[in-house]
Amino acid sequence: MAGLMKILFIASEVTPFSKTGGLGDVAGALPTALASLGHDVKIVTPRYQDVRNAGQLLPTGQSLVLRFPFGETGGPILSARLTERLEVLFLENEAFYGGRKGFYGDAAGEFQDNPRRFAYLCVGALQAAQRLRFFPDIIHLHDWQTGLVPVALRRGFGGTPLAKAKCVFTIHNLAYQGHFPKRTMDDLGLPWDLFTPEGVEFYDQVNFLKAGLVYSEALTTVSPTYAREIQTAEQGYGLDGLLRRRSHALTGIINGIDAHEWNPRTDAFLPARYGPDDMTGKAVCKRALLERFGLPTEGNAPVFGIVSRLAWQKGVDLLLETLPAALQADLKFVAVGNGEPGLEDGLRALRARYPKQVGVHIGFDPELSHLVEAGADFFLMPSRYEPCGLNQMYSLRYGTVPIVRATGGLVDTVEGGLDGNGVLFESFHRSALLAAIRRALSLYADPARLGDFQVRGMGKDFSWAASARKYEALFSSLVEE
Repeated sequence: MAGLMKILFIASEVTPFSKTGGLGDVAGALPTALASLGHDVKIVTPRYQDVRNAGQLLPTGQSLVLRFPFGETGGPILSARLTERLEVLFLENEAFYGGRKGFYGDAAGEFQDNPRRFAYLCVGALQAAQRLRFFPDIIHLHDWQTGLVPVALRRGFGGTPLAKAKCVFTIHNLAYQGHFPKRTMDDLGLPWDLFTPEGVEFYDQVNFLKAGLVYSEALTTVSPTYAREIQTAEQGYGLDGLLRRRSHALTGIINGIDAHEWNPRTDAFLPARYGPDDMTGKAVCKRALLERFGLPTEGNAPVFGIVSRLAWQKGVDLLLETLPAALQADLKFVAVGNGEPGLEDGLRALRARYPKQVGVHIGFDPELSHLVEAGADFFLMPSRYEPCGLNQMYSLRYGTVPIVRATGGLVDTVEGGLDGNGVLFESFHRSALLAAIRRALSLYADPARLGDFQVRGMGKDFSWAASARKYEALFSSLVEE
């Protein structure tokens, strides 16, 4: 294995500074884990107007001025030094990242200048590394917003110390590809010889994600099963043929979780802490959860919960179809999340119909999310597809048995069967989900067996340390080539 490496991460969001979903979590946690292994790591990301922890940002004394056919643009490079081996660099650009709410769009839709905004991130990140004399062995890229980096590296930085870097491109969700009108080629100054079916062209448009897939040395995605699924027509979103051709370069590595934040022994959000050796605190959390939602606390009905973005991908529509039949049994259901208005309204209507059994909170609430994970008996994730998923891993850690569809990272982390730690169902259909809920009710009726499921789940290691070692091995293999 190669020795210690210099690794440049480029991502459109990075926790704890900016986040809309799992991408931000990965771009914050994986570099931290790799730096703790001794590697020298820098992350480059936009300095959005509403970036959190902005007080940590300090000037580097360096600025960028980039020239594109659409004009000249630039701004300062700021820095947040997190550890001796980990630094986050922020590209400030008032025209692209200041003066607007949202990272990718607002209530009116996607920002029309997104091709320019993220071309600036791609070229600017390479320029920033050059200005600060950080010449990486590996450049790790994340989703379509960084897809032009390997193109820029090949076409604009040949003969520089940056040219030795190998690009690794991670697909977090293949459904989001960043395709734009072909006039974008001229707007950004992309060479037209790239506009081919073997290059960045996709149904007569420019596809940023495809650029990353074609021109990076290695590809990863966020679970082994999802790596196989995206090579099929059903989940390939038009890129399955390319991914099959590049299957030798594609690896699935499951995401980790923040084992410090998500730990029922130490969780400050909980009214009582607990662990597999003493689960009494979980009953306290269950009662607090029911009280929080204004639901009856007497009796011993199981509680089923979700914490989710309310979206088509997540199968919330299937849940709304299925729950009226499930609620004929003695159970309670609580939901935390926001998203598509129709799904929000569907949950509100369910609560109105079953006020003694259903609790709903529309919005994002970290404290309540932790309480659901701790206080529920079962956690529902009926996703149509799920590249990795994090809540099923949180649930296992908290002794809350996940009920998941056998897709993507869900099937890679949840074990079904009599000696498993969760309940899986195959078909995306109301009857299959209802059958899974009924299996969960049978499990709940057998406390000893339920306890075995909980303890097996709580014993799993989903920390970033294990995932970081797999990335480290992949990066080392590229450096040694």
